[in-house]
Amino acid sequence: MRTQRQQRRTAAFMLKLTAGLIALAGMFTAAMLLGAADVTLQDLWRVLFTRQSGDTVTMIREIRYPREVASMLVGAALAVSGSIMQGLTRNPLADPGLLGLTAGASAALALTVSIFPSVGYFAIMVACFIGAACGTLFVLGISAVKKGGLSPLRLVLAGSAVSAFLYAVSDGAGLLFKISKDVTMWTAGGLVGTTWGQVGAIAPFILAGIAIAVALSKQLTILSLNEEVAVGLGLRTVYIKIVLYAVITLLAGAAVALVGNLAFIGLMIPHIVRAMFGTDYRAVIPMAAIWGAIFMLLADTVGRTIHAPYETPVVAIIAMLGLPFFLFIVRKGVKLQS
Repeated sequence: MRTQRQQRRTAAFMLKLTAGLIALAGMFTAAMLLGAADVTLQDLWRVLFTRQSGDTVTMIREIRYPREVASMLVGAALAVSGSIMQGLTRNPLADPGLLGLTAGASAALALTVSIFPSVGYFAIMVACFIGAACGTLFVLGISAVKKGGLSPLRLVLAGSAVSAFLYAVSDGAGLLFKISKDVTMWTAGGLVGTTWGQVGAIAPFILAGIAIAVALSKQLTILSLNEEVAVGLGLRTVYIKIVLYAVITLLAGAAVALVGNLAFIGLMIPHIVRAMFGTDYRAVIPMAAIWGAIFMLLADTVGRTIHAPYETPVVAIIAMLGLPFFLFIVRKGVKLQS
């Protein structure tokens, strides 16, 4: 009986996973076709499955194609990191953008570009990892100072304070070194100018982080319910938490290194995925990766087409959707306690 129930659950999950992958493929196709330049299905076929050249094909292959691949990677990375954070802290407001990770990565990126203007992309990526880790430690340290542990209210307040400080560091570095425009282009949050070199440098880290998250998803499910139960079941909770926080840092830092600061994706997507697929992180993590990629593709496509040939910043589109969602979660789903 139990085996049959498990088989039904596995079959249902595989069906949902297949539907998600089909939706991702459809959104990717739409993102590749839509934009200021007219692109046909024949052009897209040539880009994806042949080595033919031509003005339109070259434009898609070298500009739009890496941009949409980057969209999928960033959306998946932020959605998965948000899912892990919400599971570890048992805080439905947890998000890399709200709790200092992306602000720390942005500050580290701005300082690196300011002090070492000719630095390579790999060094920028490493700086973002370090900055994301520092942002995490600052927020967790400040919110844990008061006796009683980490509460949702203290995490949000500490994240807001630390993020404001780190954004001020980014702006200050740009003003001090007189490269505000360059720093803003890096940290504002967007996909313009994404190259295959950048995608190739960052993709292994994002894919590795997601793979580790999937491998530890069962342990994360237990931790998200009750830490005492996890200890009773023999889980090495400290070790698992360290690894998962390292994964969060890896994913958030990689996302910022690729496209700059993007908030709210890590807040919205995990909530939507849990509402659709349940609270088992063995399903939440892969589904968050898929639907985070779909959402990011959608936001980028809207940004490119809503006022074509001009481009609306994708960070503005995400913020317009994310802020009302955040307020809805605060009002309906969370009771903040100090």
